[in-house]
Amino acid sequence: MQYRALLLCLFCATAQAQSVLPEQPVLMLKPAMQQVVASDAKLEQLAEGFRWSEGPIAEPGSGDILFSDVPENKVYRWNEQQGLTVYLQPSGYTGLYPQNNRQQGANGLIFNQKNQLVLAQHGDRRLALLQGVSDGQPQYQTLVTQFNGKLLNSPNDLVQHSSGAYYFTDPPYGLAGGDSSAEKQLSVNGVYRLDSNGKLTLLIDNLTRPNGLAFSPDEKWLYVANSDKNAAQWWRYAVNADGSLAEGQLFFDATAQAQQQAGLPDGLKVLPSGILLATGPGGVWVISPDGEHLGTIQTGVATANVALSRDNSWLYITASSYLLRIKLQ
Repeated sequence: MQYRALLLCLFCATAQAQSVLPEQPVLMLKPAMQQVVASDAKLEQLAEGFRWSEGPIAEPGSGDILFSDVPENKVYRWNEQQGLTVYLQPSGYTGLYPQNNRQQGANGLIFNQKNQLVLAQHGDRRLALLQGVSDGQPQYQTLVTQFNGKLLNSPNDLVQHSSGAYYFTDPPYGLAGGDSSAEKQLSVNGVYRLDSNGKLTLLIDNLTRPNGLAFSPDEKWLYVANSDKNAAQWWRYAVNADGSLAEGQLFFDATAQAQQQAGLPDGLKVLPSGILLATGPGGVWVISPDGEHLGTIQTGVATANVALSRDNSWLYITASSYLLRIKLQ
């Protein structure tokens, strides 16, 4: 009887964990939503138990999904054959700046034009390139850690332009105390451009919590999410020929929704059609290039980031303690 009771408890716990996910996750607001995801598409729970899952990316070649657990200082790998394995530990804090440091790992991940993994490392306050793993220990090369002689806050997300330049956001989430941290050396939470010659330029200095970012398919626009409950917005910036940005335009304001649903504008990706898949209040917002909210993939929990499979047929979602996916049209 004790064994049967234990099995029943395990079954109930599993059912409770799975019940968080909506049975009908796709909220259709406009007919064009059907071109992105079917109205009856289901969320699949691939893995769970993370403290805050983030930064998913499909690995070139294998198609495996890599993603961060930021507080746990780990990067995981997931694939159909082996399921979940730890890939990098530590992922973003190796002890470089221990004072008032939350010791958090990597957040955003990308593969650059050479198929090298580049990490936005909260704890070590830098963009870093993975050089390899020796005896289980990752080896990282610093790409940038200072601006005008002052340490960055905690790089959060990044993209690479076809010119080779990296664009990245630098909110204070990795610092104990955030904006009020004694270790915060920069007065702004900026968006930066690191060019192929190593020159770092501050591009945006007036967003309170710059977070996820992505280029439009033609690279004419850079979209930036602002993860502030009082200014839950997506902005877009025209990209100039020299890589600088024109004045920002408010693309979509979800501040009202952020008062009612869990989650804020965070990570995002852009489909070849130009449609945005952007995490926000309630799940993943699907937004047309004209700024029309087509619908939402509802997750039931605060949602951090998304990644497309290599053929754009699946959307992988890091949401609170979960790794999820949903089939795209």
